Amino acid sequence: MKNETHDIQTEQQARAILVSLYTQQDKRNGVNAEGSMEELVSLAETAGVEVLEQLTQNKEKPDFRWFIGKGKVEELRILVDALEANTVIFDQELSGAQVRNLEEQLDAKIIDRTQLILDIFAQRAKTREGILQVELAQYNYLLPRLSGQGKNLSRLGGGIGTRGPGESKLEIDRRHIRTRVTELKRQLEEIMRHRTLYRERRKKTGIVQVALVGYTNAGKSTLLKQLTDADVYIQDQLFATLDPTSRNLELPGGKEIVLTDTVGFIQNLPHDLIAAFRATLEEVNEADLILHVVDASAERRDEQMQVVDEILQELGSGNKPQVILYNKIDLCTPQQLEMLPADQTHLRISAYNESDLEAVKTIIQDQLAGGTRIYRIPAERGDLISQLYTFSSVIHQDYEDNDALFTVEINQTDYDKFGYRLQEYEVK
Repeated sequence: MKNETHDIQTEQQARAILVSLYTQQDKRNGVNAEGSMEELVSLAETAGVEVLEQLTQNKEKPDFRWFIGKGKVEELRILVDALEANTVIFDQELSGAQVRNLEEQLDAKIIDRTQLILDIFAQRAKTREGILQVELAQYNYLLPRLSGQGKNLSRLGGGIGTRGPGESKLEIDRRHIRTRVTELKRQLEEIMRHRTLYRERRKKTGIVQVALVGYTNAGKSTLLKQLTDADVYIQDQLFATLDPTSRNLELPGGKEIVLTDTVGFIQNLPHDLIAAFRATLEEVNEADLILHVVDASAERRDEQMQVVDEILQELGSGNKPQVILYNKIDLCTPQQLEMLPADQTHLRISAYNESDLEAVKTIIQDQLAGGTRIYRIPAERGDLISQLYTFSSVIHQDYEDNDALFTVEINQTDYDKFGYRLQEYEVK
């Protein structure tokens, strides 16, 4: 009778037991087992899973066959029966063989952390690019595991871990799946080609880009909405928004920039996802300034900041100019507030405080500001004058004979990109 319950899981909410393995290697690496389990609970709830129980095992290293020890598997089987669980979610990534072995012993759907995150991304993706990227990541994850899917293939009609590629797609042979992967890559390359052309046009017009990055649920989308009145989805949950959003933002001095929100990062973000979303995340590499938004009230704030820094390094953006925005200070304890730095590259804010929003604009302007230069341009050369206003901040304008004299402020990055075009008009 229990098998029938699994077969109609399309009609039921996933009822799950969460399992995590804490190894000696994790201990040496300083992994926070409790914090990681808390995050797994949040991920499961975000995916619409009812969490019944949590189980943690300390073991020297993962079991090749069962991942957790054989005795722990038996303990887990009893718990699955007692709680009438239909799903078991592991906090670490499993091999196909481990999934098959655990399913045979537990008679429940087995999901690992990577598949859970992929499932959430599949729910969140709205644009064509996002949907294609998630599908590619799902196939890359599933392809080497097809032989280990076991009963999971018969349960792919619906429920957690089944969004995206469905039963019919997973049951075709590897050759057809690889063909689909090739087609997905081709479509994404075409999108990336258009994105590259757009970037080139943006460079030519001298538009400055600032990227919002941060741990998921740090408040990036809220900040974008408050700063630019962007119509973006906001919810207090992990990965509330997936697809990047760009909006124009006018700084106090009148200069206009493009502010881009990017997908939130998370601990152990699947490499398949980083690879699939690299084209989107490369927007960070193109940014002139990175705003690292931090949930200042989070208990694991420092760990989350480290995760973001590591992913930025992996993307090749680790050396970009960066400002840390400690968000949600209205939720901080006095002790948490005392530990937050405040200087030219660190700002304490609440995204709902108007004066804090102005402070964000000012710190962006200050970071983008540079040295002062003077240009003498023929008054009739409106095209050159327009370029000057685009890539610099005009401090003063005067006229002498038939020329216009401009005193401008421009940072080195913008000067290297655009200033060379007007070098002959620069007053040395």
